[in-house]
Amino acid sequence: MKKKMPAAAGILFALVLGIIVGYMIFISYPDKKSATQIAGYISILADVFLRLIKMLIGPLVFSTLVVGIAHMGDAASVGRVFAKALGWFITASLVSLVLGLVLANLLQPGHNLGLPLPDIGSSANLATAKFTLKDFVSHLVPKSFAEAMANNEILQIVVFSMFFGVALAALGKKGETLVAAIEELSHVMFKITGYVMKLAPIAVFAAMAATVATNGLEILLRFAVFMGDFYLGLFILWGLLVLAGFVVLGPRVFKLLKLIKEAFMLSFATASSEAAYPKIVDALDRFGVKRKISSFVMPMGYSFNLDGSMMYCTFATLFIAQAYGIELPLSTQITMLAILMLTSKGMAGVPRASLVVIAATLNQFNIPEAGLLLILGVDVFLDMGRSATNAVGNSIASAAVAKWEGELLPETEADENERRIDSGAVVTA
Repeated sequence: MKKKMPAAAGILFALVLGIIVGYMIFISYPDKKSATQIAGYISILADVFLRLIKMLIGPLVFSTLVVGIAHMGDAASVGRVFAKALGWFITASLVSLVLGLVLANLLQPGHNLGLPLPDIGSSANLATAKFTLKDFVSHLVPKSFAEAMANNEILQIVVFSMFFGVALAALGKKGETLVAAIEELSHVMFKITGYVMKLAPIAVFAAMAATVATNGLEILLRFAVFMGDFYLGLFILWGLLVLAGFVVLGPRVFKLLKLIKEAFMLSFATASSEAAYPKIVDALDRFGVKRKISSFVMPMGYSFNLDGSMMYCTFATLFIAQAYGIELPLSTQITMLAILMLTSKGMAGVPRASLVVIAATLNQFNIPEAGLLLILGVDVFLDMGRSATNAVGNSIASAAVAKWEGELLPETEADENERRIDSGAVVTA
């Protein structure tokens, strides 16, 4: 814990400093082109950090997941954990979508907007191909493991790793040497992760400075109602997630929240859930979640449990409909919710995924796609909240599944495990 506090404080300091520097650039260079150019150079630091994280994600997911499954021992155990995790994810997704729908109807953020509306014929230049069940299922299975690793397709890596891990477990003693080698690989990847994470405060500073330098802070005032309503929804969603965690974990859920605060701030400042992945796994280790559970549930969560992003899909879609004065009856909204429940599962790995899903949904219900232009300017600020929410949701989901599986260490053992981690001991599955 002594090492944790300075790191979290450093990220918070970098975030505030980034806002100050970014705003100074924004007011010093009124010309949008100049400010954007300067922001582009600053953002190189954040881009490099995120690329380093992406470089690690594939090997990290593969090595930890294969070892975790191999230690589970049989396919039945894998199936049981998969079913429990998927049950949590589907429930959380449904709650997130419904919450966004309910709040958009209650708060009506799109009515009396007081802003000029983009021309209905305008395009947001986003891919709007419809997500279909056929496409989603086909995309699950990689044509090539090397291609899945190269493209950082987490869901495809998970599918291959599940087959690989189950096969290794079935080999018994014959597979022990390979299991040990892959486990060593996971230790190496976490060591590299430790080096990369030392750059986190610099990346946070650069990401925040570039964002504010380009957009300024005045844009937040123009969209204060919309953003305020959305963040209110996120606060409520956080409360529901913590409540669900309390039901399963009891008061220990607050210890988990304390452990993931650094990951929370990192994902918020960089607007990237991936950036927080290694930190969340480390926090779960300290909390007492056995690696064989966290290494399985976390990658799944990054594809199926994007709570913040899903709430945004219903909230933003209804906001745009309201802005253009389009009334959607309850039956249509429920149909929209059901479609989003499926299509949102294809979001993983798609740049600005929430916007792509929303664009496809708008077209499907004859709502002007031009409405996306309304929120593009503030989307990065909203993405911060979405990414942080995804980090919270996946952390609690992993701990809950570990509790159900009897793979969560008692508090005393977890505290001892945390001391071992602080002393530099290697965590095993």
